[in-house]
Amino acid sequence: MKTPAIIRETIPSDKAKIKEIIDLCFPRFYRFFANHSLNSDGKVLVAEIEGSLIGFAKLTEFHVGGVKYGCILWLATHPSFRRKGFAATLIKAGTQHLKGDGAEAVFASVSRRNKAFLTVFHKEGFAQMDFLGSLQLFGRGILEFYRAIWFAPSEFVLMH
Repeated sequence: MKTPAIIRETIPSDKAKIKEIIDLCFPRFYRFFANHSLNSDGKVLVAEIEGSLIGFAKLTEFHVGGVKYGCILWLATHPSFRRKGFAATLIKAGTQHLKGDGAEAVFASVSRRNKAFLTVFHKEGFAQMDFLGSLQLFGRGILEFYRAIWFAPSEFVLMH
């Protein structure tokens, strides 16, 4: 039987372990941005098993047109703990947290090549959103939206 992970907000002593997970999980180009975002506005949730930090999710909130939205900005699990449901647990907790704080919808942008995370996000109720759907929802605020979620052209936008 799988040991359940405890999901909690980060504390200062978690920073080194989160950096280690970032270094193991992201290509060099993304590491700078992931590390930088840890010090910006928003919250970081971590997954912990028996005192060991095994993954994290960086959450942000933003407003477009007076409406509050949320974003799971970064998500990673230690390579030794992949394919065990911990990313799904972090996605679920992050989505609940953001919606509980009043977010109308929760977004994520995921690399087109990251089939594993695309699958997990879809299983957790996220749907792919194309440019026209984003434009319909945000209108003139589309660029503000893309900036808020740190969108890169090689990614899919997902919405819950």
